[in-house]
Amino acid sequence: MLKGIRIIEVEGLGPGPFAAMWLADMGADVICVHRKGGGVTPGMPERSLLDRGKRSIALDLKDPDDIKTFLALVATADGLIEGFRPGVMERLGIGPEQCQAVNPALVFGRMTGWGQDSALSQSAGHDLNYISMSGALWYASSPGDAPLTPATLVGDIGGGAMYLVAGILAGLLRAKTSGEGTVVDAAIYDGSAHMMNLLMSIRQAGGFEDARGQNLLDGPHWSRSYACADGDYMTVQCLEPKFYTLFLTLMDLDQDPEFKRQFDKSLWPALTGRLAGIFASKPRDHWAALFAGTDACVAPVLSPSEAQRHPMNARATWIEAEGVLQAAPAPRFSSATGWQPTQSPDRGQHTSEILAELGLCKD
Repeated sequence: MLKGIRIIEVEGLGPGPFAAMWLADMGADVICVHRKGGGVTPGMPERSLLDRGKRSIALDLKDPDDIKTFLALVATADGLIEGFRPGVMERLGIGPEQCQAVNPALVFGRMTGWGQDSALSQSAGHDLNYISMSGALWYASSPGDAPLTPATLVGDIGGGAMYLVAGILAGLLRAKTSGEGTVVDAAIYDGSAHMMNLLMSIRQAGGFEDARGQNLLDGPHWSRSYACADGDYMTVQCLEPKFYTLFLTLMDLDQDPEFKRQFDKSLWPALTGRLAGIFASKPRDHWAALFAGTDACVAPVLSPSEAQRHPMNARATWIEAEGVLQAAPAPRFSSATGWQPTQSPDRGQHTSEILAELGLCKD
């Protein structure tokens, strides 16, 4: 879908590389500028899955000659992704002003936690910090429990990388019609707050309030996870009455007068306890088989490895290549079929090739 689009990625961590991977998944020519002589970040693999589909050039962005190479590369690009603290790219001499001087149509994508201009813009932070301050973490637990969300998904990926990609794509469309580039200020704090607007619309209608455990999606017995006899879990979220009725029927609870009072908040804690006891009486696979293919809105909690083996994976959502389990690109396009994962490059693997494309071959 993005064939002919070139994106320059300045090596970083987390949401920036994910955003660049996603653009590569969609067909963009993504060139990652890895640090020359730089080692692998502790805890990260030699070849990162997030580099799949990309090419790699090794440059020292503190070296004047490599800065010239970098700007020559920028002159050929449609977009750029960087994830430094605000001001770092400017101090290196490759900020938006310098880059758009050589390429006025460049979409300059900036990925930060707190934004380019905020009270905390120069402060360190991580996924949980950003979403805790934005309000996105607030409903992520039952009352009395510490808020907990899946690692990186709400902040780094949902509120960060995906908003950066959306901003870059919007910028590319603008540049195509106007010839003018733009700077995309993608802050995890902003994006994770923006994702709350679905809940805010429910709040607008009176279905959500600040108190945890009192709302349609975080309080009822029919909207939570339950432990099973084998220590695995099932999820239940049968919000609509017709789905809730089917759930009760399959659980042999359709004649119970208390369970029939679906929206009576005073009963939610007691009914949660009763369902917890019922689910704990059988292993997860028993419940998964009972609800499979029904409209009761009940599903097992699977690990990524289990998801790969599940019949749902006939879509090949999960793929293993060279011993690496990974998810296929999303969304899917009718004009792009038969995707297979590509090997991530070695650091600097394409340096000579890219320099040759720029007419900068060195003997």
